[in-house]
Amino acid sequence: MPKDVIKKVQSAPAARVVIYSHDTLGYGHLRRNLALARKLRMLPDAPDVLMIAGMREAGAFDIPEGVDLVILPAYAKGRCGNYTSQHLSLELGQLAELRAGIIRAAVKSFRPDLVIVDNVPQGAQQELRPTLKWLRGEPARVVLGLRDVIDSREVVRRQWLRQRNVESLTRYYDEVWVYGDPEFYDLVEEYGFGPTIGAKVRFTGYLDRSGQERSATARQAGLNVLGRDRRPYILCSLGGGRDGLELGAAFAAARMPKGQRGILVTGSQMTREDRRAIIAIASANPDVEIVEFVPELAGLIDGAERIIGMGGYNTICEILSFAKTSLIVPRIRPRQEQLIRAERLANARMIDLLHPDALSPEAISDWLSRPTDAGRGGSPDLSGLDRFAELTSEALSAVRPTRIAA
Repeated sequence: MPKDVIKKVQSAPAARVVIYSHDTLGYGHLRRNLALARKLRMLPDAPDVLMIAGMREAGAFDIPEGVDLVILPAYAKGRCGNYTSQHLSLELGQLAELRAGIIRAAVKSFRPDLVIVDNVPQGAQQELRPTLKWLRGEPARVVLGLRDVIDSREVVRRQWLRQRNVESLTRYYDEVWVYGDPEFYDLVEEYGFGPTIGAKVRFTGYLDRSGQERSATARQAGLNVLGRDRRPYILCSLGGGRDGLELGAAFAAARMPKGQRGILVTGSQMTREDRRAIIAIASANPDVEIVEFVPELAGLIDGAERIIGMGGYNTICEILSFAKTSLIVPRIRPRQEQLIRAERLANARMIDLLHPDALSPEAISDWLSRPTDAGRGGSPDLSGLDRFAELTSEALSAVRPTRIAA
């Protein structure tokens, strides 16, 4: 091989990947994308990753080397699904325009080889449309990443028709990567996506999070929370915490098994009023400790006797990854996503399900008093991170020769 060719190959810059999430309620999108970014940085030819996130808490998580963040001014999402500005005194349209401009400028300057959009084809409030239009003239591959369940069949079909998402997928996207198992929930069939979109879909399997407990952040987070109290513990996580008052209050008042304690992670998005209410309840229960925020829960989940949570995608992946006995109290508004997922898992005997209408300290105490069920069902495909890495490598290999030659 001529020396000038060798020099050109050796000096080729790292591939560039953008991962976007709108981040309006909870940490779900952000935590999933961080897991994906970590996996990409483990590849032999690890790309540079620019994450575009919608919450200021993003900077508190463990960010791998070679990954950086653009943090957008935040939306707030109400219980009915409506958006407002979280921190700035801006009208919704003004905030959407501001975010759209930041996203387009960041992507245009970064010139990615691959763009992965999380969950919302056109972005929150259609803030991705200017960027997607610009990307049409670029060699970059554009992929939509979806969790296993979006919402009920009727809602998804109605919303996607109104928002013209199928048209956007057809025009702007090369592939759709679903972080789930079609044997468990076939998103294409459930939502009637049709052959055009169906041909673009690749199921990866669920994301195995069992490797995360080995990270320094996860280990230190666990040590910080556990302290010197070495009693076995029950872990209750409320995600971001904005809608976790009912579950948090019920857990704080529940009776822990003899010789065990409860650790309740409320989440940094919980209001001060709700947090104070839970702390007041827990003050009468010496076996329950309140923690506001843990940047990496995997270490705590790995060591817990049992898990209680709300049934978001990441919580379920962690429960399945560590094969933990768990009680899920799903969120049922504004989306049915968590309820659908929890019902499928409960029917397969992978988790126990408590409908939020039946939630009470007594219900939790009763569940905690039962023996751990050894006759659990199996688990869905958990090879999602490996398959994601394979798909990413394939996408980059399709773009890089053109980009390097240019």
